Amino acid sequence: MSEWTLWWIIAGFFLSLELLTRSAHLLILAMGAALAGVAALAGAPQPVQLAVAAVMGGGGVLGWHLRLLRRGPLDTECYNTTGLGELDVGEEVSVKGWAPDGTAQVAYRGGEWLARHHGPLLPRSGRHRILAVETTHLVLEPV
Repeated sequence: MSEWTLWWIIAGFFLSLELLTRSAHLLILAMGAALAGVAALAGAPQPVQLAVAAVMGGGGVLGWHLRLLRRGPLDTECYNTTGLGELDVGEEVSVKGWAPDGTAQVAYRGGEWLARHHGPLLPRSGRHRILAVETTHLVLEPV
């Protein structure tokens, strides 16, 4: 099997994982592997292929994180909390864990609610404050 075929298989693997988890990071890694495959197809030696994959994939993920950190937290004016949902804003809930897609199941008011994380940093478990209620989602920020 040729080197470029292996790189395309790796890119397909990252892409299939991205489709399962909906994580932009895996999509960036898939692009890095695909570009390494193009470098292999062009006849680049293996160290150059590895460098292309590392720089494009790893550098892309690092750039994505830096972009999110520069952006800062999103303003909450874009959320549509209306009616009785306004009574929930400011209440605290406990998050046991986050799914890879950035959502969590939280117990609130006697039921299970789907929650979304608000902010540029990676979500973590623990106490969170409700910023808004959007249909069936609670929008949370860490306390």
